[in-house]
Amino acid sequence: MDGANNSVVSEFVLLGLSASWEMKILLFFFFFSFYVGIMLGNFFIVFTVIFDSYLHSPMYFLLANLSFVDLGLSSTMVPRMITDIFSEHKVISFPGCMMQIFFIRVMGGTEMVLLVAMAYDRSKAVCKPLHYLAIMNHKTCVCFVVIAWVIGVIHASSQLVFVVNLPFWGPNKVDGFYCDIPKVAVLACTDTAWLVYVVTANSGLLSTGTFFLLIVSYIFILITVRHHSSASLSKAFSTLSAHIMVVVLFFVPCFFVYVGQVPTLSLDTFLLSCHSTLESCHIYTEEQGHEVGFEKIDKEDFLA
Repeated sequence: MDGANNSVVSEFVLLGLSASWEMKILLFFFFFSFYVGIMLGNFFIVFTVIFDSYLHSPMYFLLANLSFVDLGLSSTMVPRMITDIFSEHKVISFPGCMMQIFFIRVMGGTEMVLLVAMAYDRSKAVCKPLHYLAIMNHKTCVCFVVIAWVIGVIHASSQLVFVVNLPFWGPNKVDGFYCDIPKVAVLACTDTAWLVYVVTANSGLLSTGTFFLLIVSYIFILITVRHHSSASLSKAFSTLSAHIMVVVLFFVPCFFVYVGQVPTLSLDTFLLSCHSTLESCHIYTEEQGHEVGFEKIDKEDFLA
């Protein structure tokens, strides 16, 4: 890969999060605890959905796929970050850095599309309960998952192809705890302002598009349930609150880091690290929202 882009840099040095020993200990326990919880929780959801025939429904099929993506997204960044906290020489190879960028972008893009698919699933369950099983059949769910992965791969590949071909001839210190396009691109021995603009526009288009579709689905759900009983409306709000928390945990860190032009390095790295762990925790909120939300609305209120 070095020869393909005429680079002499064979590895990058990750500067990490903090030089304070007390802060390192705090970060270690914080991220280690969250990572163990994320892995156990998501593994439990995936295996439960696979082996419990009662959960073989579109809702839980998409939920299991979202948990699987969360496992990959968290494992791409957090384990190395945890092991590097107390390391003085944090080094990642050039190919390893490129692969990390690729998988982070793939998982992020796939998760955005899956969130939209889950919102679509719930909107059909509420707005068209009599046709729900015909619309959200197994083939449709598989198509949603395949489309999500295809969009994620295209999203990542369209950005990585520019980074791989940049000339890296000298500077190799990445300002952070993992490789990301904006932080790696500035090390190239050429003007990369255009690349940062393209990456921001590409990611912004995908994020804005998925966020808009999520909001539209919520609006349709609220318009539908407002004509029914107050109990139905309360259940809908219960589920929507869970979904809204999911969206906030996923999109807000992305907005501040990549769009909001965070003014300080400490805040930037803090948001990035929180995004790599906390957004994966949304699976618990998602699970709770589905359990208490639309199941009873579909069966009791709309089919009555």
